[in-house]
Amino acid sequence: MRALSLPSLRSLSPRERRTVGIGGVLAALLFVVAVVLPLERHVTQLRRTVERKQANLAWMRRVAPELAAAGAPPAGAREPLIVLIDQSARQAGLGAALVASAPSGTGLSVQLHDAPFDQLVIWLARLRQRDGVQVTGAQIRAAGGPGLVDASLKLKQS
Repeated sequence: MRALSLPSLRSLSPRERRTVGIGGVLAALLFVVAVVLPLERHVTQLRRTVERKQANLAWMRRVAPELAAAGAPPAGAREPLIVLIDQSARQAGLGAALVASAPSGTGLSVQLHDAPFDQLVIWLARLRQRDGVQVTGAQIRAAGGPGLVDASLKLKQS
């Protein structure tokens, strides 16, 4: 079998050589625009990220001795339950669903409207594990759309 051989540039007509030359230049430009420039932008972005993280690490190393010397907050210095519930609900993505919270006896009464059920359950589990907040009463009903609920909760911090 014979190997396929490409014609040399010299054997092409001047018009074909010009077409091949223009095609080569366009291919090189396309490579630069499609590969080199995005790669260069990404590397620059990664360098900035590394610099920012190094600055954060340097700051953390600088303040670590102060934080270690300060120690843990006193046992009685907890946030009020109403503040804890509001902040943690926002962090859990339930801020818009939290429509009311009010002191109720020794705990807190909380109302949520159109809350994603999965997020609600995860939030309550975190409150229990991390902050010692117990659910002492709950009424949960299906709400507007799939996976959404309206909830009336009674919470108490132990």
